[in-house]
Amino acid sequence: MFEKLIGNNNIKEYLKTAFANNQISHSYLFLGIEGIGKKLFAEEIAKNILCIENGQCEGKCKSCIEFVSGNNPDFQIIEPDGNSIKIEQIRSLQSKIQEKPIISNQKVYIINNAEKMTKEAQNCLLKTLEEPPEYAVIILIGNNESLFLDTIKSRCVILHFEQIKDDELKTYLINNYQMQNISEDILQIFQGSIGKALELKDKVDNYIQIEQIIKSINQKQLIDIISDAKILYESKEEIYSYLEYINVILLKLARENYQYTKCIQIVENTKERLKSNSNYDMCIDYLLFNMWEEVN
Repeated sequence: MFEKLIGNNNIKEYLKTAFANNQISHSYLFLGIEGIGKKLFAEEIAKNILCIENGQCEGKCKSCIEFVSGNNPDFQIIEPDGNSIKIEQIRSLQSKIQEKPIISNQKVYIINNAEKMTKEAQNCLLKTLEEPPEYAVIILIGNNESLFLDTIKSRCVILHFEQIKDDELKTYLINNYQMQNISEDILQIFQGSIGKALELKDKVDNYIQIEQIIKSINQKQLIDIISDAKILYESKEEIYSYLEYINVILLKLARENYQYTKCIQIVENTKERLKSNSNYDMCIDYLLFNMWEEVN
């Protein structure tokens, strides 16, 4: 169990022990930032709960085979319908949860992005959390604990997932995606999130190029900097992520040269200009010219 998942070893051990001792709760709340594996953990424990041979079949029992194929009738994931999880979706869950398991001895329901439940949906779910069928397990997954009603939280075992450590994340990305060129600065923008790392993995070369531009800004003529910065002029959709990364680099440079501290404010000013719908190319001109002038 959990062999293919990285990070949060304390939660792995907690859930393994609960499973081994037949002490799985009827309701859990998995909390943590986006992309750190909460849903994968939920699916892994769900698969083992539903396994006909108590997690010992090595994926060969009918329940596990149908789980992997997405056809296990005793398992369901509820996702937001549009921007929210509506009371009708929870009522549907309540209706289905009353039906006895078909293949397994238990049923598992995962509510993903559960903080998007409307207040009415949360109050509706509360009835099931208070008196769940003995064979049912409900796992809520969320990013923001403050968006859950206290009454919901009080009826769940809450597990707080931590960001994945940089060394674990780097090893995972090298072994599984051959991402050899990951610097400490790039790891910072991943923020301990596999999801964010995979979202940005095809843009790593862009981040490396931007890092080279910023680190050479006090060594080249302005016209050369502008020529090198073509990637910024062509990346309107990703510009806020790139500006955040520029600040990561500037913070590091500022430890050795205080002039780079003022460049951070220039980046923040550029963000404000972009938000006020100023001309995009002129915003990048402003960014590059003022940073170059500050450190030369």
